[in-house]
Amino acid sequence: MLIGVISDTHIPERSAKIPEAVFEIFKDVELILHAGDLVSTTVLHELENLAPTMCVQGNMDRMYGLKFPKNEIIKVDDVKIGIDHGEVYPRGDTQQLKYIGLEMGVDVLITGHTHVPFIKEIDKMILLNPGSPTVPRMTDPSVMLVEVDENGLEAEIIKIGNSTCKSLNFKGR
Repeated sequence: MLIGVISDTHIPERSAKIPEAVFEIFKDVELILHAGDLVSTTVLHELENLAPTMCVQGNMDRMYGLKFPKNEIIKVDDVKIGIDHGEVYPRGDTQQLKYIGLEMGVDVLITGHTHVPFIKEIDKMILLNPGSPTVPRMTDPSVMLVEVDENGLEAEIIKIGNSTCKSLNFKGR
């Protein structure tokens, strides 16, 4: 199964719309997982036009009164995947994220909140974060594709544009 993973879209609060590159990258996915901070249900409806979409509540979703589950668990083949916004401090702390995954009883935990993509394995648990396609923090805008089949799981971070941070777009002389 090919899964599109996205997080921290913050539309229309911090960005006007989902970049067109996301729709192109997700055109063949069978499922979309959004790790929170949609801020508007418009995002959910647009993604559902591509594939069934599951989302969880981010800290900013609560501020805007959106009611999504705190976390979700799906099983694809023999892989148990959890999705949670990953609201831990410091942001992205892998030990705390690992414990969220352990509490959920999952093999893979997908989170957002950092706006920075990563793929990490810690104590046999895979931690995935797609970053943000609209408001990345000191990195390039990104989403993720996850392929789950009889061979296991493969995840790929996909850059969808240049960083909004001018210091990261330095070209030299």
